[in-house]
Amino acid sequence: MTLLRERTEPGGAATTGRGAPPGPGARLRRHLGRSWQLWVLLLPAIAFTAVFAYVPMYGIQLAFREFDFQAGLTGGEWVGLKYFEVFFSSPMFGTVLRNTLTISIATLVVGFLAPIALALVINQIVNATRKRFMQTATYLPHFISVVVVVGMLQVLLNPSNGTVTRLFSGAGLDLDLLGDPDLFVPVYVISEVWQHCGWNSIIYLAALASVDTQLYEAARIDGAGRLHLIRHVDIPALVPTMIVLFILTMGGVLSTGFEKVWLMQNALNLPVSEVIATYTYRIGILGNQFSLGTAIGLFNTVINFLFLVVTNWLAKKFADTSLW
Repeated sequence: MTLLRERTEPGGAATTGRGAPPGPGARLRRHLGRSWQLWVLLLPAIAFTAVFAYVPMYGIQLAFREFDFQAGLTGGEWVGLKYFEVFFSSPMFGTVLRNTLTISIATLVVGFLAPIALALVINQIVNATRKRFMQTATYLPHFISVVVVVGMLQVLLNPSNGTVTRLFSGAGLDLDLLGDPDLFVPVYVISEVWQHCGWNSIIYLAALASVDTQLYEAARIDGAGRLHLIRHVDIPALVPTMIVLFILTMGGVLSTGFEKVWLMQNALNLPVSEVIATYTYRIGILGNQFSLGTAIGLFNTVINFLFLVVTNWLAKKFADTSLW
């Protein structure tokens, strides 16, 4: 066996007879040699993200140009912040921003807390059959198309013969649940929670499944009931997951679901249902104002990004949990 002799370089660093450590290129080749199968599996996802998320960013410059059909995306006249000023000075700016924030915050608060509560309830079910039934019943609505969900709402909430409308009428309440502007946000939020609450609770159930059972046993020995177990064992175990998901949710706080809002809109609830996404479609696509529509979409994206960065910074500072 050949003994390796240490030698000291002029800078004082000790190396071995094998020479300097491998550089980044060598380490990369070694990593790819060991894990190339994983990268092959990941390649379709990388290609999908690149094609549908990064390549379209080339069109962002349209927000700063006067769109010309003949010249294309890059051939129009450069107008700077003209279309941002047009949007900010528009009478609809305050309305669509207020509507977007109202729907988004209401959905965020209720839609964030409901899956946590559902996961805590399901976790307390001891009978395996009942637990599976509860999970299946709450997961299924997630797989229903948005178009079908809105169709169900229109049938059930029809002001003339809808089942829910007749129940309210029997109780002495004459309500137009689809046309009353004051009821649009509650109907939207409740239907959104019903559709996605069960699916969103899966990650919380996975976090609860990783809790050491000895913690429950020790708490029960100390006389803890179910509420005490939830408060002192389950919720602390969910806090890191809750923070990460809250940060991710804040990254899309202004990105209210376009499809559902658009399908639920009508002439009666339009004053409270016109959000940034639908206004962008109405102005940019239907109105052929592509530069203005791009500027509005870019404004929405920048605000979402700022919410994400600020929320991540606050979580890292106060909870020592963050995305980066």
